[in-house]
Amino acid sequence: MQSVGKLLKMNRPSVYILLACSSIINGILGDRLTVLRSPEYVSFLDGQWPVSGEKIPDLVALTMGFSVQEDLDWPGLQAGPLFQRPRANVLVVVRGVDSLDLPKNITSYPLENPVPFTLDSVANTVHTLFADSTPVVLQLAPSEERLYMMGMANTVFEDLPVTLQQIRGRLSQEGSVLNTLPLNSLSRNNEADLLFLSEVQVLHDISALLLRHRHLAKDHAPDLYSLELSGLEEIGRRYGQDSPQFQDATSIMAAVMQKFADNVYSVYSNNAVVEVVTVKTFEVPLTRKSRSILESKQISNPGSPYNLAYKYNFEYAVIFNIVLWLMIVLALAVIAISYNLWNMDPGYDSIIYRMTNQKIRMD
Repeated sequence: MQSVGKLLKMNRPSVYILLACSSIINGILGDRLTVLRSPEYVSFLDGQWPVSGEKIPDLVALTMGFSVQEDLDWPGLQAGPLFQRPRANVLVVVRGVDSLDLPKNITSYPLENPVPFTLDSVANTVHTLFADSTPVVLQLAPSEERLYMMGMANTVFEDLPVTLQQIRGRLSQEGSVLNTLPLNSLSRNNEADLLFLSEVQVLHDISALLLRHRHLAKDHAPDLYSLELSGLEEIGRRYGQDSPQFQDATSIMAAVMQKFADNVYSVYSNNAVVEVVTVKTFEVPLTRKSRSILESKQISNPGSPYNLAYKYNFEYAVIFNIVLWLMIVLALAVIAISYNLWNMDPGYDSIIYRMTNQKIRMD
């Protein structure tokens, strides 16, 4: 974390001016999806195509080479090689800020409809496809003390502090980020500041544990990491978006995220995708009251007034190929068996006509 401190040792007025300009730009651009690191065979195209928040799990699944139920109609991700997939995907959700002050050469996209989402579907896919292997699946939200680990994650992150009490105790131990980060206006005695610093400590500990267990990147099972950080949101709620505390915390988070992405990327030998979703506030999805099915005319496809059938799902191609080739094999088998029976010599090939053949010889 010393390199993070070096990134932040600059003139504070210039930092505030820089953050003020970025906040104006962020107000125009809104929430962002930023790809910090990705291998060469995972191509994210430069552009300002908005991506919906509810499609983030499908986007993560596609980057890992998995199929999704519905096609992702988004031109930002280009189709890659069939037999190459990333060794890991790391998604970090930072709540409370529209975007971070990251390098300009990093690919970033506007985020629309920022509804809460999880990577449970991607984790289930990893568990299903690689049940015989030991993939690492880690989903963590320190502020909510929400944790899910699967596979080798239970061994690698066994000593990882996950509750707020454990993380705050970790801040007072050796190797704490408090000894390397320039806190400036942040306080060690405030609850909102401690929550933010605790999340920074979690990022530091995860990268340290991954650097200690580099052998995880050598297996063929892909790993999945999902982190949700809300410390910036608490600082913004406590001090305000224009406060020095929020500006210092934002600059610290930007530097820590770059360091965290570099560590994960190096552990997996440049075969990992690291994304950051910055969202100021999550929108609560709208719901509507439903009517009884007896009040409306029943049609096979509610989205079409012409009583059309449903669209084929993603399993249609698999089922079609199974049925097609099974029918072809059975037809060829019937033709071959019929041809051999037709040209069979009853005197030599079949026991059915043995008695008949002996009777013919006697006559």
